[in-house]
Formats: sequence, C-alpha cells, structure tokens
Amino acid sequence: MAIFQKLSGGPVAVNELARTMPVTRPAVSQHLKVLKKAGLVTDIRDGTRRLYQLDPDGVARLRAHFDQMWNKALNTFKSVVEQDAPPRGQHGKSRRRTRPKSA
Repeated sequence: MAIFQKLSGGPVAVNELARTMPVTRPAVSQHLKVLKKAGLVTDIRDGTRRLYQLDPDGVARLRAHFDQMWNKALNTFKSVVEQDAPPRGQHGKSRRRTRPKSA
C-alpha cells in the first residue's frame, strides 16, 4: 500500500522508492512486479533506470471492483434491515399492556 501511495504522486524510480521504505531495494522490486502483474502499475525506461507509475486503467478497474463489492454489501445490509424492520405504522410504538387486576 505504501508503494501504491508513493506512486500516486507520479513516476518514481525503484531506488527512490527503496530509500523511503523500511525494506530492501529487491523487496521493493518484487512488490512492483506484483503490482505490474496485477495491472496497477506500468514502467517506462528512462536511460539506465525504470520509472514506475500507476496505470490509470488498472486503478479504474480496481475502483470499479471495490464499488461493486461495496454496493453488494450495502444492498445485502439493506435487505437484512428491511426484513427485521417492524411493519410500517408500528415504528416506535409498542402495544400497551394492561396489568392483571389484583384480587
């Protein structure tokens, strides 16, 4: 997540990312490889180094996926609440009970 957040500011080289992370450069490279394979990051050659940046199309697909999951969760929650809700007109009202008379 930290790498993803750093890349949101624009293209960054692996060495620059590694300097700001509590992990080694090879570990940063491995994370970038996973993000690239997932379609969230692209890289471009800049001389002898590679600059990594977020792939807007990949981020849009991820966002759409999370939106779909969130909407499904909200709809499920709504249907559960509606099933447990009292019938209309009964909200907030309780039936008044009468106490049995003392003999």
